[in-house]
Amino acid sequence: MNSKLTQKAQLSIIIPCFNGADTIALQLEALARQQWSGAWEVIVCNNNSTDNTVAVVKQYADKLPNLRIVDAFAKQGVAYVRNVGIAAANSSDAFVICDADDQVSPGWLAAMGDALSKYDFVTGPLEFTQLNEPWRVQKHEDKQKEPPGSHQETPFFAWGNGCNIGFTRTLIETIGSFDESLIFGEDIEFSWRAQQGGFELHFIPEATIHYRLRHDLVANYIQSRNWAKAAVAVKNRYGLLKGKFVKLKLFLGGWKGLLVLLVKIRTKEDRVIWMRRFGGKIGEIQGCMEYLF
Repeated sequence: MNSKLTQKAQLSIIIPCFNGADTIALQLEALARQQWSGAWEVIVCNNNSTDNTVAVVKQYADKLPNLRIVDAFAKQGVAYVRNVGIAAANSSDAFVICDADDQVSPGWLAAMGDALSKYDFVTGPLEFTQLNEPWRVQKHEDKQKEPPGSHQETPFFAWGNGCNIGFTRTLIETIGSFDESLIFGEDIEFSWRAQQGGFELHFIPEATIHYRLRHDLVANYIQSRNWAKAAVAVKNRYGLLKGKFVKLKLFLGGWKGLLVLLVKIRTKEDRVIWMRRFGGKIGEIQGCMEYLF
């Protein structure tokens, strides 16, 4: 399926935001330096921020003439906030999403906009070194060379990160918007549903996002736990966790590896990696208890 984005059509950049006052200025500065031949706007979706996010965003009205702030107050959750942004962009033929705590690279908008003139569904790589301390990125590659999961055999396994994803209105009108019942993992489910609906996910290497990693132990634990729990929910929904052995392995496996890593901890990075894996294991157990047993 394909719905080309014409030069006269409008592309909306949607930024979900909750308490992003400390980081969103960097993102808006980067967006203000973007150039693209088509008409485009920036929509910041304020999800009940209690800091001065709105005041910071308003300071960029001159640098980003087509900047809007919309309220997303009904409930918390990134899927809901993205959907509010999509609904607010009622004149746009295409949408790209980035986050308030990351930074788009030079040429990101042009790469995404041009890609959406050919494809209905696109994503790009994440880069980890620019916004993070060296100790935090030792275990990461400089860039993702392909969408997560694209090495898997099942066709819809590939998915686009919700912080760097683009799609046309045709796709939304065909498959629907983000699933608001999912607090996490909504980008995986959206990607799989799109591909099952006939929309191929295209990876655009030039559309790079500088990604901000979590640096403290608690934040890493919580993020990894939430992602792992959501992954169980999404995989179960798509029939990927069938069989008693698969469920038991997911529930009981992984503890030996955690113990081995625990005795090898030497650095801050080691502690963060261990906490992420521990959080992931707890999330898998919680997911099994809630969705499988």
